[in-house]
Amino acid sequence: MGRVGVLLLNLGGPDKLEDVGPFLYNLFSDPEIIRLPFRWLQKPLAWFIATRRTRTSQENYKQIGGGSPLRRITEAQGEALKEQLSYLGQEAKIYVGMRYWHPYTEEAIAQITQDNVEHLVILPLYPQFSISTSGSSFRLLEKLWQEDPKLQPIDYTVIPSWYKQPGYLQAMAQLIAQELEQFPNPDEVHIFFSAHGVPKSYVEEAGDPYQQEIEECTALIMQTLNQPNVHTLAYQSRVGPVEWLQPYTEDALKELGAQGVKDLVVVPISFVSEHIETLQEIDIEYREVAEESGIHNFRRVPAPNTHPVFINALAQLVIDALKNPSFKLSQAAQMKKMVKMYPQERWEWGLTTSAEVWNGRIAMLGFIALIIELITGHGFLHMIGILQ
Repeated sequence: MGRVGVLLLNLGGPDKLEDVGPFLYNLFSDPEIIRLPFRWLQKPLAWFIATRRTRTSQENYKQIGGGSPLRRITEAQGEALKEQLSYLGQEAKIYVGMRYWHPYTEEAIAQITQDNVEHLVILPLYPQFSISTSGSSFRLLEKLWQEDPKLQPIDYTVIPSWYKQPGYLQAMAQLIAQELEQFPNPDEVHIFFSAHGVPKSYVEEAGDPYQQEIEECTALIMQTLNQPNVHTLAYQSRVGPVEWLQPYTEDALKELGAQGVKDLVVVPISFVSEHIETLQEIDIEYREVAEESGIHNFRRVPAPNTHPVFINALAQLVIDALKNPSFKLSQAAQMKKMVKMYPQERWEWGLTTSAEVWNGRIAMLGFIALIIELITGHGFLHMIGILQ
């Protein structure tokens, strides 16, 4: 087959406290995180927000050891995947491409061309597709492919989402079962799925399939688990006054507490690696909300990380992708309204979402909107719902 590479896509995160400011700047410079009516505002506003938010974000990262473990875990997943592929008879070199921090996607692509990779599988470490996660990385890759002639000979294929993969579902079911066994009455424990939220407009206006895929994934995991436990699905990390997917995790926890639920297992369904939203937001903030609501037996299912069943699932995805017809970046949007990945469609302006950013429930939307309103005078406050 020739030289085979696998590009693992992830968000990235600051390795140490000094990286938080530059990381935030990179993140807010992405038009998938803040959509503005004028592109020239992007970088100045990103610098302003990052400067204002660095200290608060650093405090959150201090609570989990002074930096994000995402790079370390993703690289470990890559090593485990390489070994499993070799065991299954498929030699491949693994590359890690982060969207907002080292190793950047651009760095990974440069190495891929230098290594003369002939067949490439692009595998986002997001089980479910969203415009703001896989979509942002796909847009960047499509731009790189259009601009760099060296990439044209590479026979590549994309795996847009893979939440139905049986091995992934089995890994999640095993991890949940292990936590349930820690309770005196496992069948009576309430299973609480917490997914990263997105603005409701993503689904209704742009046709983002994220909500549908999350709901289907939850149902498939419960089917695979095959236990009688009652379960709830909610969405975390909401920011600003615009409506996000509901129910919100914080509200749902309070409601369950009011209903008398005492035993709870939280499942971070949209994350396959530990990072700030599992270690800080769920383990610290939401645990506190649960305990204040009367839910005192609170446990959290670990992310799959390098769980052997999960790594084998990734290996099977790669092998299947190499056998099947190529799926191109231009096909990867998966949105009912066919929003183009690149160049970007201007279907919405305002704040969007990203997995490592909204630590501590950053409530900057109103302030950002005010700055833009003062600069542009274009009614931005009304556009994003501040004054509705």
